[in-house]
Amino acid sequence: MKTQTVRAVNALTSRWAGRAVTGDEGTVLTAAGVWPLLALLADGAAGPARSELEQALGIPADTAVDAAREFLTALDGVRGLRAATGFWAARDLLLEEAWSARLPAGTRGTLTGDGDTDRKALDAWAADRTDGLVEQMPVPVDEETRFVLASALMLRMRWIQPFHAWTTEIGEGPWARQEVQALSRSTTLLDRVRVARAPGGPVTLLEVVGDGGVDVHLVLGEPQAPPGRTLQAGIAAVTREIPSTGASLLPEGNPGPGLRIGSVLSERREHRLHISTVAFEVKGDHDLLDPAWLFGLQSASDTRTGHFPGISGEPLAVGVARQSAVARFHSEGFEAAAVTAIGLAAGCAMPRLRYRVRQAQVAFHRPFGFLAVHRTSRLVLAAGWVAEPLPYEVKDHAAEEAEAWAKLDAEEWD
Repeated sequence: MKTQTVRAVNALTSRWAGRAVTGDEGTVLTAAGVWPLLALLADGAAGPARSELEQALGIPADTAVDAAREFLTALDGVRGLRAATGFWAARDLLLEEAWSARLPAGTRGTLTGDGDTDRKALDAWAADRTDGLVEQMPVPVDEETRFVLASALMLRMRWIQPFHAWTTEIGEGPWARQEVQALSRSTTLLDRVRVARAPGGPVTLLEVVGDGGVDVHLVLGEPQAPPGRTLQAGIAAVTREIPSTGASLLPEGNPGPGLRIGSVLSERREHRLHISTVAFEVKGDHDLLDPAWLFGLQSASDTRTGHFPGISGEPLAVGVARQSAVARFHSEGFEAAAVTAIGLAAGCAMPRLRYRVRQAQVAFHRPFGFLAVHRTSRLVLAAGWVAEPLPYEVKDHAAEEAEAWAKLDAEEWD
């Protein structure tokens, strides 16, 4: 992936997370699903709408469509990640050939004008492209809709080292006395946990390594830190805009939120990091026109005039723009999906403890953030906030996961 594009998408992720993540409830968002659509709109926009889209994108509008095509191709090349685009236009909408010819490869469809028929077709596309994680297209479709431009991202990964899962009660904090699905594991790699010093205070980051090219970073700030600021600090740290220090070099004591480091006697020479967190599932439904300026859509959503002469000679304006997303974190792995759409309308023996070693313990037992990050490019694919842990539920996901992975493996061999 091009560095300029990655930086532009990450910048949009940070601005969006800073505003959308309030901590009142759990949520997840992915600017990686929004950015390519804005780029395609910018290519056909004129006047103030074009300038505002350029500012939101972080790149010139005349290079946006090529950047979007390259970006989507790169996403689809990441193991465990699927990216798709779709475009549906009204039968009588005449499109500019120069614009439509530059659209990325993907679904091309026609809107019949019958709301029920079109809704079913678009919902089926969203569900198919996300393996059912997102069941509906996030925008309404009716007889007034002139065209819909959509993207779908679906990420599924397994952990290199699974967690041990059990049921427990959180002892203190906002989750006290809740019975939750607890996850734990230990490793000799102390620097899987790091602390970054951000303007809003320190944040602790735990890297959970996936089996493909994507990892998940859990982000814990101080108890009173604004969630949006905590997540922005985490994004800055994982994208290496601000430095962070691994647990092997941190002082003993409590050098970061949720982190304790000390020396203990051990039967082994290796240092240990003990990890404790919770399983979670969060969903996010976002109106990209609130606020419209964040995505460069303020002028473009003014329906009193047209803004996209490069798309069609018919006056067009953005009538609706939304994203639906979901993320799940459990003992075996992580999965996330998002659909974004823009509509234009009108027991053992006691061991001998012979070695003194460093031991780090990190616990995510109160609201925290998470980031799914492409390991090579540092692109943030998804960002979210866990306001509540997943309550304990007796459910065997093994068959469901095996079926999903078998489907993914079959697609890779096709």
